[in-house]
Amino acid sequence: MSASRHFQPLAPQPSLRVARDVNSLRRPVRPPTQSPTSRSTKHRPAPRRRKKQRPSRAGLAAETMLKLLVNGVLSAGTIFTLTSLFPYYWAQQAKLQEVRQQVQTTELEVMGLQEDFNRSFDPSQAQSVMQDQSGLLAPNQRRVVLTNQDPN
Repeated sequence: MSASRHFQPLAPQPSLRVARDVNSLRRPVRPPTQSPTSRSTKHRPAPRRRKKQRPSRAGLAAETMLKLLVNGVLSAGTIFTLTSLFPYYWAQQAKLQEVRQQVQTTELEVMGLQEDFNRSFDPSQAQSVMQDQSGLLAPNQRRVVLTNQDPN
């Protein structure tokens, strides 16, 4: 069998017209099957419309009342929860304020202790620190004691 037997050129279909312009080359144009006048003479009945089923008024009222009831219960629960949480919140705020005050006083104490620590290890102030801690004076110094004398 040769390759020429398997491949045969396709013949154009007789029912299709080939368009001549560029835009219509993408797909063939079919000839009209009916004339425009015959189309208008046929009468098709209009499609029937279905009636929409409306829920009953009692059903709508019941649904609305149920929604209102559920929302009311949720609102009451929210209000109850908030009212029970506010005292806890205020107590926590008071504790926080107390802790902040303690932190401030502790920071002041730490600053004072750090100054004393730095003074203790400062070589230029070593002699004055020894005098303060021991109560002894250098040989060239004398202790001065001030007394309050009453002129009367």
